[in-house]
Amino acid sequence: MNFTSNAPLAPARLRSIIGGSAGNLVEWYDWYAYAAFAIYFAPHFFPEGDRTVQLMSTAAVFALGFFMRPIGGWLMGIYSDNKGRKAGLTLSVTLMCFGSLIIAVTPDYGAIGVAAPALLLVARLLQGLSVGGEYGASATYLSEIATRKRRGFYASFQYVTLISGQLVALLVLVILQAVLSEAALDGWGWRVPFAIGGVLAISVYFLRRGLIETESFRNVERESAPKSGFLSLVAQHPGEAVTVLLLTAGGTLAFYAYAIYMQKFLVNTSGFDRETASAISAGSLFVFMCLQPAIGALSDRVGRKTVMSAFGILGVIFTYPIFTTLETVRSPWAAFAIATGALAIVSGYSAISGLVKAELFPTHIRALGVALPYAIANAIFGGTAEYVALWLKNEGWERGFYWYVTAMIGVSLVTYLTMKDTAKHSRILED
Repeated sequence: MNFTSNAPLAPARLRSIIGGSAGNLVEWYDWYAYAAFAIYFAPHFFPEGDRTVQLMSTAAVFALGFFMRPIGGWLMGIYSDNKGRKAGLTLSVTLMCFGSLIIAVTPDYGAIGVAAPALLLVARLLQGLSVGGEYGASATYLSEIATRKRRGFYASFQYVTLISGQLVALLVLVILQAVLSEAALDGWGWRVPFAIGGVLAISVYFLRRGLIETESFRNVERESAPKSGFLSLVAQHPGEAVTVLLLTAGGTLAFYAYAIYMQKFLVNTSGFDRETASAISAGSLFVFMCLQPAIGALSDRVGRKTVMSAFGILGVIFTYPIFTTLETVRSPWAAFAIATGALAIVSGYSAISGLVKAELFPTHIRALGVALPYAIANAIFGGTAEYVALWLKNEGWERGFYWYVTAMIGVSLVTYLTMKDTAKHSRILED
């Protein structure tokens, strides 16, 4: 079966894309459940201080989890390059399962003292290790298994499932807010999504064991191909690695600002109640999810460079006005429209970012090349986004965060404008 041909998508490939996407959804559901429910569980692990200080503490643990992602990208990128994309995907979901179940069953601070935040940190470090490897393996798997002329379209399903995971986490939040009292949700209801995530991860483990391996990986001559590793990446592909880091910096910061921090911003700054803010976030993310295949398909027609440059230009122009307008908006529908517009801009990055990175590297080092530079940039700029935003707010200079996001999108824009269009210069095509 030729997985790199221009033939219609074969049933086996379709099943693999669905199976890989389902696993990706669960991975990111577990990851984002932490962010979505932080408002409720923060007092259980960090009882001292006001709401902003508690959220800063949970955001700090969130950020520390991100700093495990480069380690996960490094170790599991090498593992996926040597053992296969399927093996890497299976291992990543196993680690995520353990992290979710730890959060679900850990007693609060009042019962076990400092052991509670310590266990929370351990769980997040496990999840950071998992997601660090998941991104590279997933992006590589979907990019390699898609057909040539529709590679942008099919690879966009990485972010469809990523966003779906976040959306499902938010929908679970909305449902629990509707069926549980405030006291119940504050007391024990916040544990439910983590238990759900752990159980789903177990089922996906078995699903991923049945995936087919990509032809690109199977065709590599293991005896003669260079070994995947950090030194090989730095020595043989330094330009590509730096390109991945720089093109990710602004995109991932913008994504976390609009998709993750937005819920807390709408509560802490705009003044919406938690239920309304959650509904606004869920609605805007649903539209965002639906946009990904369209933007991916557009990149198959006009090129990756054009689409990512459009994100950079619009992001630089509109980021500051978007946040300052949201400061004073009082209508939920107006807030929804603005948040949706912001995420529509980010779609120019999110829909094809994994594919662009995969197209830069040869097969033998592709998973590591995608995962490690991305994870480093994601840890520095994405994982710290909430903490930086909350810290600047606490210091009385909230608008400094808006300028920070704008500046980093500008850095990525320069990268988009100066790099080759990977749709025309793809290493996947060469393989």
